[in-house]
Amino acid sequence: MEYWTYILYSETLNKFYTGQTNNLDARIERHNLALVKSTKKGIPWKLIYSTKQSSRTEAIKLETKIKKRGAKRFLEDL
Repeated sequence: MEYWTYILYSETLNKFYTGQTNNLDARIERHNLALVKSTKKGIPWKLIYSTKQSSRTEAIKLETKIKKRGAKRFLEDL
């Protein structure tokens, strides 16, 4: 099974959200339908970065790395 690590951006809040999932389209839809408590105030969320990982472990490792670095800095370093 493939997993995704992703970064969303909310212009409403001027904030980034980093996460991981095995179904990227469905997860973004859940964020934008206010079904995720931690992101419902930031609707609409735009996908600004995503990368496929070979396992959930790898997806979580990258998610943790991005969160430690900060999404904005991580994106600037690409």
